[in-house]
Amino acid sequence: MFDGPDYELAWPREVLVNEAQSLIAIGHESNAGRVEFLLEEAFVSSVPKEEFLALPKFAQKASSFDDPWEIATPNASRGSKPALQLDQSTYLERLIKSAETLREATNPLPYWNERKGAPSPAPSAVNPEAAKRRFATLLSELDSSGYLDRIFPRICVDDRYGEEVDRAAKLEELSGIPGLWPIQPTSWDDDTFFTTIEVFHDLVARPRERSWHSWDECGWHYSAFSVKPARNLYTIRVNRILENASIQLRLATAGENAGRLVHLVDDDRRVLLDRALRSPEPKVRDHIEHATNLFRRRTATAHDKRSAVVTLAHVLESRRKLLKQELLSRDEGALFQIANEFAIRHESERQKADYDPLFLDWIFWWYLATIELTDRLVVRTSQPDCST
Repeated sequence: MFDGPDYELAWPREVLVNEAQSLIAIGHESNAGRVEFLLEEAFVSSVPKEEFLALPKFAQKASSFDDPWEIATPNASRGSKPALQLDQSTYLERLIKSAETLREATNPLPYWNERKGAPSPAPSAVNPEAAKRRFATLLSELDSSGYLDRIFPRICVDDRYGEEVDRAAKLEELSGIPGLWPIQPTSWDDDTFFTTIEVFHDLVARPRERSWHSWDECGWHYSAFSVKPARNLYTIRVNRILENASIQLRLATAGENAGRLVHLVDDDRRVLLDRALRSPEPKVRDHIEHATNLFRRRTATAHDKRSAVVTLAHVLESRRKLLKQELLSRDEGALFQIANEFAIRHESERQKADYDPLFLDWIFWWYLATIELTDRLVVRTSQPDCST
């Protein structure tokens, strides 16, 4: 169990594990339907759900002659510890332990002719319109699975007085853009597309329970909504769409910009940013997070980027003494000369303001790298000298 092509994931592995842990925490044993629904969504095949439903609800109780703390097996010798018997109540725990062995859905290997180097069509140019269509398809899938029902509940055929939420009006209220519903990706410009991505990030919620109402083809009714797994799943899928279209934006997953599109940075800078955000000083972490959110936001202006650089300069100013001790004085002075003389920290007639705003990118990453360096110096100087 938990291996082979029938256990190929439709979800990212971490989303499945987090949601399974949440169901365990709230007591899934009393509601097998929640586990069944999770398995149906998270796996490509229906086999995991079918195997779960075939399990007993609880392991068979031990007889009066058995050790009450162990489940006996026919070939177990006296004193040996038998394998844990699987049942519906322990299924998710075992699934989580086996999560690393589960296959995530991937693109299949190319066929014979492509592997042998046969001529193939030239790759098509980046097509943002295709990304818009794929995003619209994603919204349709989420809507049909109940992920929008928390905000836009479906009216039961038995509810004579129920009134559906006007989706178009609600989306216009949130975004300020009319005509977002029904979804028409061919009519979107880029700003509408990106705004729609951010709006629906805030609306999705995963239903953990559902009930089938067959009367008059009413369909599924969804309930017990959870925002976190829906947003995690949404963010990963949207970012894949953007990546495949070579659009240099991603939905942020943390900080002030969580759920908002930010400019993509390359792998090396992402590593630097991750290290800097782990600064040993909480105030420094807050400054770096604030500066980063200003700098990377999709609509960041030159003024926003300048403010981000000023924030980092304040951090370096607070560590000026350390810089003097560890770096040559001219090097230390150069850090602040740029901030003070190039209309970054102050505005005066003496300052040089006629420079390309692109230089703000260079200064930002230079300052961030210097802060990360001082973090390491702080850690080093705080550690006792073991050589004496």
